Amino acid sequence: MKAVIVCTSVSHGNTKRIADVMGQVLEAPVVNPEQIDSAELATYDLVGFGSGIFFQNFHPQLRQFVRSLPRGDHGRAFVFATSGLPEPPIRPFTRPLVRLLGQKGFEVADTFTCRAFDTWLPMKLVGGINKDRPNATDLEAARTFAERLRARTGAVS
Repeated sequence: MKAVIVCTSVSHGNTKRIADVMGQVLEAPVVNPEQIDSAELATYDLVGFGSGIFFQNFHPQLRQFVRSLPRGDHGRAFVFATSGLPEPPIRPFTRPLVRLLGQKGFEVADTFTCRAFDTWLPMKLVGGINKDRPNATDLEAARTFAERLRARTGAVS
């Protein structure tokens, strides 16, 4: 099966580091939304969508890209995010994007989140939080997530 990862990583490269690890396991290129045409997504069996979290949401560029996708049978997807603060159980960061992808015709196989270096306004005053994240443990968790995803979806042989 053929896979691709659509990733918006703008602040510190946190999300790109996670995407690159997953991409290695899935043998999937990591691209920005502007680097791939929505019609091209139909040629992939598995599509990953990820970004950092801003104001409890995925990056606007990634959300706009997903909103612009035509409805149809798009196959399988997964969602991933990095954030300075933990994902709240009451309102998970991933839920809105998972729902939107479902409305577009994707079957979302799984989600992944991890903490990451964050210098958003109040955190900037103290030099940021999670300065060492994503760390080796986070990258290994991303690798394990991708391996399990590959095993469940048959993303690569």
